[in-house]
Amino acid sequence: MKLYRLHTVQRLAISMDEAWAFFSSPKNLPLITPPWLDFQMTNDVPEVMHTGAIITYTIRPMLGLKVSWITEITHAEAPSRFVDEQRFGPYRLWHHQHHFRPIDGGTEVEDLVHYALPFGPLGRLAHALTVRKRLDEIFAFRREALAERFGVLEAVAV
Repeated sequence: MKLYRLHTVQRLAISMDEAWAFFSSPKNLPLITPPWLDFQMTNDVPEVMHTGAIITYTIRPMLGLKVSWITEITHAEAPSRFVDEQRFGPYRLWHHQHHFRPIDGGTEVEDLVHYALPFGPLGRLAHALTVRKRLDEIFAFRREALAERFGVLEAVAV
């Protein structure tokens, strides 16, 4: 199994409490998800992420094909981090860490995703041809949506 890594850091001009309030609410996911994914929650979600919470949704990641995805929040430590893991969906493995750290003038938001695709060599080819590009586009949309909503501090390269 080939394991891939996606890492982003953004410094937002909001407090830790504001960051936690926004990111820990599953109802805000559509605000930072590109419209072309056609993200649709399919269960009643909690007001705030907590360990053991289950979120189910559908997306259309490629070719307009609808894909079901079930995520479990495996760790939630307010206001500094939570982790979501795919229980059912398009990846063989999806482990997404969300970290929040106070900085001068705001909060540093870090996403660290480890993921793997099914289908061995075909999955590696799909990753090279489309999957990584799509993930980069999704996280770029997220970065822009957050910057517009909250304002950013200095840029961070990772």
